[in-house]
Amino acid sequence: MKPKFSDLMNVIERHARYDYLTPIDGLKVGRTDQPSEVSHSIYQPSFGLVARGVKELMVGETPFRYAAAESLLCAADVPVTSQVTEASPSAPYLAIHLDIDPAVVAELLRERSGHRPKADDTLIAGKYPLDPELFDPLIRLLSLLERPRDIPVMAPLIRREIIWKLLHTEHGPLLSQLAFANGHATRIGRTTAWIREHYAAALSIPELAAKANMSVPSFHRHFKAVTSMSPVQFQKRVRLQEARRYLSGADTISSVAYDVGYGSVSQFNRDYRRLFNLTPSDDAAALRATLKRELGNVRQSAASN
Repeated sequence: MKPKFSDLMNVIERHARYDYLTPIDGLKVGRTDQPSEVSHSIYQPSFGLVARGVKELMVGETPFRYAAAESLLCAADVPVTSQVTEASPSAPYLAIHLDIDPAVVAELLRERSGHRPKADDTLIAGKYPLDPELFDPLIRLLSLLERPRDIPVMAPLIRREIIWKLLHTEHGPLLSQLAFANGHATRIGRTTAWIREHYAAALSIPELAAKANMSVPSFHRHFKAVTSMSPVQFQKRVRLQEARRYLSGADTISSVAYDVGYGSVSQFNRDYRRLFNLTPSDDAAALRATLKRELGNVRQSAASN
């Protein structure tokens, strides 16, 4: 008998963590017991779904209301503002986030005969009801968390199967876009990936434009169309996101500022407060308090089981 959505939700709830982390590369499985503050992040090419609750997102400049049994696919590195709006201890928000490797998409498309659907190459995200064909492979992927020995061999195979099935869903045209090397979103994706990997380095717009095989004016135009930001703004967002990850364990604010590429601590403080509505020191204290509270929740949950 084919699995139902309720079967998938039960597996998600069993393995969901407050920190979303799992030992499976590229897979996050999370829960939130209360509505969250607004958060800012950079989504890489990825597939996600909500099992319970509601999250409101702004992906680039496109708003989404992301609710139970709905799936979201991003086909480029893109800034995201999000907030969990429906969650409670008795009915926590539950979600999955799975990174997608564009090389696997391209490989599967080469093996796929017939018409290759192609989306508007400036489109970067799409939301649809979760296709029932994905219930089974998602359950099997999550179930690997109970069999760590199988993860290195089985997880890549099941992730590949998930991508194959996604290509045959309403997400297919957008997902296929990742394989078209000359599409604007794909070429801009090469430069956003470089910025993410070298966020502390100085930007050279002519060099980035060359990576995208575009003139500088064309690069600026298409970068803004895909990400809703200029390259400098995108780099600043990545730097601040990385800084926030380091803050709770850092010795000083200045060391974090310099590590992520800022030459001025005062400028770092201004930019950080503008994005997160808190000073770095206040946010570091809040992050430590949240981490302590969530660790207590984990311990309490383990004790009750």
